[in-house]
Amino acid sequence: MTTATDPAQLARDAAQAVREFNHLTFPRPDQTPTFPYPGDAYDAIGAFKTLAQRLPQAIEQIGTALDVLATIGHLGSADGEDPNRHVAHVQEFLVTAMEQASGLAQCLDLAHSAASPLTYSGPDNGPEEEPCGEGMCQCSCVGVLHPCGCDCPRCSDCRQLPENCDCDD
Repeated sequence: MTTATDPAQLARDAAQAVREFNHLTFPRPDQTPTFPYPGDAYDAIGAFKTLAQRLPQAIEQIGTALDVLATIGHLGSADGEDPNRHVAHVQEFLVTAMEQASGLAQCLDLAHSAASPLTYSGPDNGPEEEPCGEGMCQCSCVGVLHPCGCDCPRCSDCRQLPENCDCDD
């Protein structure tokens, strides 16, 4: 996660992350689906729901920052108008944006709930059994005892069975 002291940069990073999501998930008929399992879509909806739930506070805090700048007299206006008039307009739009973000969060919450019972019923595309070490056993390479994850009694250096191990103890 990026540590930044510029709140606007964090907002730009969030926008860029959504842009990258859009590029990654753009449907292409000649490729496998970006979301091969319904759980992937469920997780993405949940993440966007959380993002939308956080937007109203972020938007409100932008308005608060402008109010503080106006109160202490640190705002001007490039068009020569009263900056407080501009702040009032910004605040109106920000309130609408907060309301719409709350509505978006509610809709995404409903979509998230609606997606929760979906299960995958297509072909099993999981990892196949593969030989590990020198091919003396079969495993799916998941676990903690050896680099490949198998729990076969192999030397951690040469990956051989103990009777074939040439390593010095």
